[in-house]
Parts: sequence; C-alpha cells; structure tokens
Amino acid sequence: MYTQEITVNNEVGLHARPATFFIQKANEFKSGIWVEKEDRRVNAKSLLGVLSLGIVMGTKITLIADGSDEKEAVAALTELIENNFGE
Repeated sequence: MYTQEITVNNEVGLHARPATFFIQKANEFKSGIWVEKEDRRVNAKSLLGVLSLGIVMGTKITLIADGSDEKEAVAALTELIENNFGE
C-alpha cells in the first residue's frame, strides 16, 4: 500500500470536469485506488464517490493505492492535481 497527501489548489476544486479527468487517469491503473478526505474514503475510480467528498480549493486529501502499480498510480494522480487538472 502506498499513500500520498496532497492539497487541491485549482480554483474550483474537484468538480465534474476535473473529477472526470481524475477518474480517467485512475482507471489507467490496475491497483485499487482510494481518495480520503478527513474520515471518508471513496473509490478513486467512481465519479459519484469522488464528487461526494465535496473537494474544494485548499482541501487536503490522501491518495491511497494498493497493487502492482500503486506508486505509479499515486505519482500520476499527484501530478494531475499539481497541474490543476490541465485547466
């Protein structure tokens, strides 16, 4: 299992469009991937799950991956977040 804490800094947070990019990226990996905010954990490959966290600008989240490509998955998702989802 591999984890990484990161702060979402894009202006609108993880709303529908960036969440879609996030989920598409997560689905490129075989590992199980979760997003954790405070005490809630959801599947990073589920649009409704990710949107249900209500992630806004400045929110700290933890990315958790478990599987054969866990480090690559977390690195790719971290990079996507750091680049503000390409917006």
